[in-house]
This record gives sequence, C-alpha cells and structure tokens, in this order.
Amino acid sequence: MEISAPLNATLDDNIARLTRRQQQADRAAPLADRLAGRITAFTGSMAFVGLHVALFGGWIVWNLWFAPKFDPTFVVLAMIASVEAIFLSTFVLISQNRMAAQSQARADLDLHINLLAEHELSRLAALVRQIAEKVGVEPPADLTEIEHDVRAEEILDTLDQVTPSPPQAA
Repeated sequence: MEISAPLNATLDDNIARLTRRQQQADRAAPLADRLAGRITAFTGSMAFVGLHVALFGGWIVWNLWFAPKFDPTFVVLAMIASVEAIFLSTFVLISQNRMAAQSQARADLDLHINLLAEHELSRLAALVRQIAEKVGVEPPADLTEIEHDVRAEEILDTLDQVTPSPPQAA
C-alpha cells in the first residue's frame, strides 16, 4: 500500500501493517458475519433506496390503477415490508456487534500503548532528574510526581466512584 503524502517511514509501515491485519480479519470472519456485512453495506446504499422506490412504487401504482383486486388494502405489501425490516434489522445488529468488538479491541490497544508510553516517559523523567543532579541543576518540583507510573486500575476505580451510574430499569 502506497500513501500519497510523505509520512514518517515508521508511520507508513504501521498503517500498512494495520491495513493488512484488518484485511486478514475481514477474510477470517465467519461466513455469517461477512454476509451480514455485505447485506448491511448494500442496504445502506442509494441503490437499495432506488430499488425500493421502484419495487414498492411499482406495486402501489400497479395495485391502484391496473389490478385493483390484487392487494386492495396493501396488506401483502405491508407484510413483505415488515418481514424485510425484521431481517434487515438483524443483519444491521450483527454488523454492529462485529464493529463494536473491533472498536473494543482498538480501544484496548490504545490503552496498552498509552500505558506503555506513560511508563517510558516516567523512566525518562527519572533520567532527567539524575542528569540534573549530576550537572548541579535543581530539577523541577513536579518531576517527582511525573516519575511515578500511573496505575490504570486506580484511575478506573476513581472514575467508577465519580461517574454516576445509569438508572436501573424497574
């Protein structure tokens, strides 16, 4: 994969690897998920809208002017539309579940990378303190706080305490 804008070579490589990984995950997805994804992609297109305008519009026109006894109350049309809606909503939910799982995996990756970066910066702060002490410079007062690793579980516990819980269903 070639990127048009000149980016950092490491960034280019990361983008290419993540793109390949996403393509592999798409190919490895179960047949049902791939099928649901394709159906959802089609149902979210203007071609699908056009198809429905033509089919349902044609049904209505045919029923009103050419064959009035075919479906005079449009019950058959309503039933077809209802069954279609049930299946389409199921396909959309399958696709959303897959996207939610991918989103959670990316969020987990972000968290791990951020925790690693924070740890590395804490080590760098300790190194800066040692260098400052070696050359006889007084390090900033807040450097001590920066030198300590952030503990993710402590932050999550604090967030759980201050975040209001959603109302419970009765």
